[in-house]
Amino acid sequence: MTPERVARIRNVLDKRQPDLTVVTDRVTKPHNISAIIRSCDAFAVPECHAVWPDEGFKTYRRRAAGSQHWVKVTTHPCIQTGIAHLKQQGFRVLAAHLSDTAQPYDQLDFTQPTAFLMGAELEGVSDEAAELADGHVIVPMQGMVESLNVSVVAALLLSEACRQRRQAGFFDQPRLSAEHYQQLFFEACYPDLAKRCRDRGLSYPRLKENGDFESPEAFSAAYNAGSHRFLVGVLSKHDPGS
Repeated sequence: MTPERVARIRNVLDKRQPDLTVVTDRVTKPHNISAIIRSCDAFAVPECHAVWPDEGFKTYRRRAAGSQHWVKVTTHPCIQTGIAHLKQQGFRVLAAHLSDTAQPYDQLDFTQPTAFLMGAELEGVSDEAAELADGHVIVPMQGMVESLNVSVVAALLLSEACRQRRQAGFFDQPRLSAEHYQQLFFEACYPDLAKRCRDRGLSYPRLKENGDFESPEAFSAAYNAGSHRFLVGVLSKHDPGS
């Protein structure tokens, strides 16, 4: 891990906005989902939410350009559950939806906790989701077309939110909690080791600002002990006599 790489990771984490997110409702095209995830990463969103159109749905990873490793994707069984979850977390849910009450995206305040709800490509936001949302937002059209691609709309909304937040000083200091910052810092610096820790049920070790372990000896002992327990557990599952 070079000093330049650590500095790049810390610069990204320092700007993450934990109270800005996107929730997609049955968006059907994998490349659109992946483009939305990529926009989330580009505009400082650490976590997005999704209701998949079917059980076997996967993002188009090449289009995501690796951003799925930087943005956590939380899934929900239905949009009602997803909206309820976000509201419980204090988010205002704004649906990208043309209605009589919809407001232009550049006339709304996105410095408060905001979740942008994006509907499916053909059907758009469902009537029920539109009713459950706290408000509706639109991107005004100046040409002959009446709508934009769902991923383009998401990018425009996130870009405006970032513009407002930058002006309000939201990027001047880290906004992630210290615990969450450490978690993401370790996963970014040591992705393979982080996966092995999760597989073995081990807590992540704390890192110094330069990415070094605060207590490498303590972590090594905990990791070796955890590896032994993990191996015993795996063998016991395959032991016919156990």
